[in-house]
Amino acid sequence: MTVDSKEARQLLQDSLSIVEIDKEIQRIELRQQELRQDQISLEKQIRQLEQDIDVRREQAGQILREYYMGERSKLYTLLLSASSISGFFRIMEFYELVIQNDRQVLGDYERQYKALSQAQRESSLNAIQLEEVKDSLIRQRSRIVLLEEQVNSTLEGSSNPEAMTRLMEEFTMYWENVGLYEVKRHFRALADAMQQLPDFIQSGESILKTNGRTYTINLHEEQLNRFLRAQNEVFEAFAFQFEGGKVIAAGESGSLSLRIEGQYSIVNEPENAIMFEVEKLVFNELELPDTTRQELQKEFDMNFYPKMLVSFLKATEVISDDQRLLVKLQLDL
Repeated sequence: MTVDSKEARQLLQDSLSIVEIDKEIQRIELRQQELRQDQISLEKQIRQLEQDIDVRREQAGQILREYYMGERSKLYTLLLSASSISGFFRIMEFYELVIQNDRQVLGDYERQYKALSQAQRESSLNAIQLEEVKDSLIRQRSRIVLLEEQVNSTLEGSSNPEAMTRLMEEFTMYWENVGLYEVKRHFRALADAMQQLPDFIQSGESILKTNGRTYTINLHEEQLNRFLRAQNEVFEAFAFQFEGGKVIAAGESGSLSLRIEGQYSIVNEPENAIMFEVEKLVFNELELPDTTRQELQKEFDMNFYPKMLVSFLKATEVISDDQRLLVKLQLDL
């Protein structure tokens, strides 16, 4: 489904952004509800722990005072003053029970104190997340308002607002029933292919080279595209390019066109990886909002993990230029 008019394309892009940002708002609202329920649960847990720990604190304090005042040493003196072997063992059993109980009370107090401290930390982090989610919700709602104003203004200035409205409705249906499915199909195929890429790199073609402690992956875009087409037919009409630090993947199939622009960068948390960050996503000449890009990146892992290639390697540099992806790796011992 393509649109020729520049005005119509802008209108459809704005309306599509409204649809996608509205989905993000729904996700944020759901996350907000979850965080609020977590906060209620944590506050209840903290109140209960505070009550329990008050009892244990008094018991622990009493025991420590008895040790400090020397009252526990009287048991030891009583043990030494036993007049018979049988009496000695009876006192010994009693002494061990007292000491064992002391240790249990002190241990319970320590565990409950740690549990309380952990619950308080979680509550503080949860409160921070709630505030961040609230701010994000406000920002996204503001974006929706501005986009709706733009759409309404465009429709009011249109020579045929009814036809434009129908076009918006039809395109929204097309996106939700066909477009989103196709975009996800491409992202899923990319994510699946990334899992097989280490085997391809090791298979030959002099892609992986070593010079002592340094390893280098030198992957030409033709090699990558050949590999991808062997993995999934979706790549028959879809190709990668490496140029000027950017990674561009684009293609057309029937009435659908898709263009993904981004770049690779090195990350070390939670593990060393070559992360693909989507910076621009264009569907049928309409740029999708950042919320859609971010959600797709969360859903589909398109990163490359050096340890899947060789367990003792880590990536230190990545360059995408002159039709090549160059990755420098070093030993991670």
